[in-house]
Amino acid sequence: MIEYGSNPARVLFRICHQCRSTASRIIAVKAFPLISPPNFSRPRLLPACLTAVALLILTACSSAPNRDTIPGSNLNINWLNYDDPQATTYAQQCRIDFTQANRSFLSLTSKKSLATDKLLNELNNLHIALDKSLNRASLYRNVHPNKTLRSAANECFKNFWALNSEIGTSRPLYKLLTQVDTSPLEDIDKKFVEDLKQRFERAGVALSEDKRKQLKKLDREISILGSDFSQNIREDERKIVLDSPLLLEGLPQDFIDDHAPNEKGQILISTDYPDYHPIMQYAKHDRVRFELYKLFRKRGYPVNAGLLKELLQKRYEYANLLGYDNFAQFITADQMIQTPSHAQAFIDQINEIAKPKAEQEYQALLVTLQQTDPEASNVGDWQKSYLEEQVKREKYQSDAQEIRQYFRYDKVKKGILSLTEDLFDVQIKPWKTQVWHDAVEAYEIWEKRKLIGRFYLDMHPRAGKYKHAARFGVQDGVTGVQLPIAALVCNFPGGENSSGYMEHKQVETFLHEFGHLLHGMFGGQQKWLAMSGIKTERDFVEAPSQMLEEWVWDYNTLKTFATNDAGDTIPESLVNKMQSARHYGMGLYVRHQIFYAATSLNFYNQNPQNIDLLAALKALQGTYSPFHYVDDTYFYTSFGHLNSYSALYYTYMWSQVIAADLFSEFERLGLRNPTVAQRYKETILEPGGSQTAETLVENFLGRPFNFDAFAKKLEVHTQ
Repeated sequence: MIEYGSNPARVLFRICHQCRSTASRIIAVKAFPLISPPNFSRPRLLPACLTAVALLILTACSSAPNRDTIPGSNLNINWLNYDDPQATTYAQQCRIDFTQANRSFLSLTSKKSLATDKLLNELNNLHIALDKSLNRASLYRNVHPNKTLRSAANECFKNFWALNSEIGTSRPLYKLLTQVDTSPLEDIDKKFVEDLKQRFERAGVALSEDKRKQLKKLDREISILGSDFSQNIREDERKIVLDSPLLLEGLPQDFIDDHAPNEKGQILISTDYPDYHPIMQYAKHDRVRFELYKLFRKRGYPVNAGLLKELLQKRYEYANLLGYDNFAQFITADQMIQTPSHAQAFIDQINEIAKPKAEQEYQALLVTLQQTDPEASNVGDWQKSYLEEQVKREKYQSDAQEIRQYFRYDKVKKGILSLTEDLFDVQIKPWKTQVWHDAVEAYEIWEKRKLIGRFYLDMHPRAGKYKHAARFGVQDGVTGVQLPIAALVCNFPGGENSSGYMEHKQVETFLHEFGHLLHGMFGGQQKWLAMSGIKTERDFVEAPSQMLEEWVWDYNTLKTFATNDAGDTIPESLVNKMQSARHYGMGLYVRHQIFYAATSLNFYNQNPQNIDLLAALKALQGTYSPFHYVDDTYFYTSFGHLNSYSALYYTYMWSQVIAADLFSEFERLGLRNPTVAQRYKETILEPGGSQTAETLVENFLGRPFNFDAFAKKLEVHTQ
C-alpha cells in the first residue's frame, strides 16, 4: 500500500501523476487515432464511461506541475496543460514518447564502452524515436484543424528539439563513437559513423562545458523563435473587401462564382494562395491587385520583424561560439557550395546571366503597361503577373484562362499518380487509415508486390493551415523496421466551395512537391535512419523535384489527364503555345529569385546588430530585382524560408542548375524511356543520403554537373 499523506491536494496530485498516462491512452483511441498505442487494437469495445472517467482524471490533473529536468543536464522542460481533450491526449502522448527517448539516451550515455554493432543499432533506435515525434509534431502544428492541438504540437516540437540538441552535444555519446574502429566496417556503416562524428563536432561537442551550455540554450531559443515566426505566418490570413463584383473583372467565371457577395454585399478576397495568385494574374483593376499585394507582403508584420531580428542574433551568437564569423559561414560549410563567398559568387553569376533576358522581358511589360497608362515609367511588382499574361496572349497566343479549363484538381491528381506509376514502375493504391481532416486522402506505394511507403495528401486551404506547399515527413524509413511515410501539404483549388480549376503553374508545383515525396519514398529504404529519405545536402535536395517539373510541359504526358468538362483532351496546338510562351518571363523570374537568395544570404552573413532589415531589403531588391520596393510592405516578415532555410535560399537556383543538367539526359534519351528512368531512380533517388550529392549526380550523368544546360535556357530565348 502506498502512503500518500493526509493532504487531499497532495493525494490527488500523486494519483494524477500515476494515472495521467493511463487516462491519456484511453482517450487517444477515440480522440486522436493516429497516436493510438498498439495495445488498444479494438477501441470500439471500450465503454464510453471509461473514456469519461479518463477525461475527469486529466481535467483534475490539469493544474498539476508539469516541469521536468533531464537527469545529467541543465535542461528544464515545460509541459503545458490544455483544456481540450484532443490536445491533452496528444500532449500526454508526446510526454510519454519524450520520457522513453530520454531513457534510451541516458542508457546509452551511462555506458563506458559498447560493441560497435550494439552502439550503432541503439543510436539508430534513438534516431527513430526522435524522428517519430519531431516529424509528427511538425506536421500537426502546421495542418491539424484543432487550433489547441496545433499549439500542443508546437510545444511538443520545441521540447523534443531541446532533447535533440542535448543528444547532439553529448560528450559521452561522442566518446563512444570515437572508440569505434571503422576499418572492418562496410562502407555504409563507415559513412554512418563518420557523418555522426562530424555532426557532433559541428554541434560543438569539443567545446568547454560552459560554451556547450550556451550552445544548447541558444539552440532551444532558436527553435522557439523559429516556431513562433512560422506560426505567425501560418495564422495570419488577411482580407481585402470589394464592394462590387465589377472589381473582379478579368477573373475566370468560376473564381467569380466562388466569390459571391455576402449578405452585406461585400466580396472578401484573402491572402491565401487560391485567392492571391488568380487576382495577381487576371484582375483587370490595378488597384485591386495593388491592395491585395500590399496585404500579402505585410503578413507577419509587425511581430515577425522583432522575432526575425532576434532569430538572426541568436544564430549569429551560435555560429560565433562554434568559431565561425557568422551563421552563413556555419550553415554552408557542409553543403555543396561550401562557403558564403561561393554562394555570393553564384548569386552574382546567375544574376549576370539572367540580366539581358530580364531586361528584354521587362521592356515588353512596360510597353504593355503603357498601352493603358501612357505615363507609366516602371512596372510594379504587383503588375508583373498580370502584364506577363497579357504579353503571352498577344505574342504567343497562350491564354492561361483557356489553359486552366483542362486542369481540374481531381484530374491533375489522377494524372500525377499515373505518371509516377508509369515512369517508375510502381503501383499507387488507396490506404485505409485514420486522417486528421476529412479532406485528407491516404495512399500506399507498391513496387513489384512489395509495399515501399505510404503518404497523405492534404491539398486544400483551411483556417490555420500551412499556407505554402511542402512535403512533410511523418516517418522516415528504415529497412526491416519501418516504412517511409510522408504528407504532401498544399493549398490548391478543389476543396469545399471551390470549382477546382488549377493554374498550370499550380500543376507544376503539385508535381514538384510530389517529387520530394517520391524522393523520400524511394530513398527511404536505408539501414540507418540518418541516411534515409531526402537527408542529403540542402543545396541538392530541390534538384530532383525541379527536374520532374519538366513532365507537365510534355504533351504526351498532359494528354493522359488534361481534359475539359466536355471530355475534350487538351489540344497539342495549345500545348505548343504553352511551350513557346514558357520561357518568357524566365529572366525576370530568375532575377527575382536571386533577390530572395541574396536576402537570405545577406541577412545571415554579418552581425545582425549592423542590419536595418527594411533598409537592407530595399538595397538588395534594388540590386537584384527588376521590380522596385513598394512602400509600407515588409516581405521579410512572411518569408518563411528565412527560418527554415536560413542563409540557404540560393539552393533553389543552385538546384535548378543541377536539375537542368539532369534533365538533359532525359532529353537525349527520351522522357518516357524506362531504362533511363530506372537508372535515374537507382542512382539519384534510391541512395537517399548514403552518398554525397556530387557522387549521385556524377553516377547518373557520368561526369560532374555544369551550367551549360541552364545557361542555354536563358540565352536561347533572348532573340
